[in-house]
Amino acid sequence: MTTSTAPGITTATTTMTSEPVAAAPDELALLLTWFSPACPIGAFSYSHGLETLFEDGGLDNAAATRAAVETALRDGAGRTDAILIAHAWRAARARDGRTLDDLSDLGLALSPSAERREETLRQGNAFAGLFDTVWPGALGLSDRDRPLPVVVGAAGGLHGVPLRPLLIAALHAFAANLVSAAVRLVPLGQTDGQRVTAALLPVTIEVAVAAETAVLDDITATAIGLDVCAMAHETQHVRLFRS
Repeated sequence: MTTSTAPGITTATTTMTSEPVAAAPDELALLLTWFSPACPIGAFSYSHGLETLFEDGGLDNAAATRAAVETALRDGAGRTDAILIAHAWRAARARDGRTLDDLSDLGLALSPSAERREETLRQGNAFAGLFDTVWPGALGLSDRDRPLPVVVGAAGGLHGVPLRPLLIAALHAFAANLVSAAVRLVPLGQTDGQRVTAALLPVTIEVAVAAETAVLDDITATAIGLDVCAMAHETQHVRLFRS
């Protein structure tokens, strides 16, 4: 069954029941490589608005960090990106370049601030260029500007990585990067940072599983406080991060 949502995009409402939900060894190796902190897409440069939250006094301990990152996962970019990943994965599996382009336009349009747009665009273009150079597929991903979740979904689809492990890996990397920013800002100790990351693992899995069957009309964003922080960061006097 399919449903039309954003102009030009036709999306599946259900996933194929025959799709595996576990990654094979070679697929797992790809995921570990793509979402390693050493993957050169510049993720460490972005705080996703957490720097402004810290400046305003709303990010001062492990509990506040966990709450902020969980909000981003459940109600903000984490959930939105996961849904975009799932649809880009299906489009790449079908070798549907037009839908990938439409999803790219949608992903950029969903950015709530200039810095958040830069965050997803710079990382997406860096990932696309790296992917096309090192792991070339049937579709060139670096031929135009693309947000990060669309590139991630397309890369996984082109290389046959099962959707659920791809979603979990992407969401875990997103959360871990934000926790890493908090470790540097608050500062949190490394152990407390790992405690927060571990506590968020069930949330990443929950969001990933829900995104597998979500339609584009399910995209909503209610992480309003984080979005306002991302907007305010554009004029913040002293900044360690790009967003």
